[in-house]
Amino acid sequence: MTAQPEINQRDLRTRSKEIMDAVQGGQAFTVTRDGSRIGELIPLRRRRRFVPRAEFAALSRTAPDIRLEAFRADQDAVVEQEPEDPYDR
Repeated sequence: MTAQPEINQRDLRTRSKEIMDAVQGGQAFTVTRDGSRIGELIPLRRRRRFVPRAEFAALSRTAPDIRLEAFRADQDAVVEQEPEDPYDR
């Protein structure tokens, strides 16, 4: 694992476009102020919107079996089944 480059506060301010373009491209930076590390600038993880069918099927094979009766009993135990009257005091 390679260490991420350090940039000081002044570089972040003066080269912000260049640095943000690098972050968008996947590069991470450690930000320093007066020689002390104060934070990290890291790219956000992109969420996948689509999972291929084969991958979903493979992941589903190792999922635990769910008994419908037990699932429903668990829901009934935690969910209020009767609506409350907002005017009942």
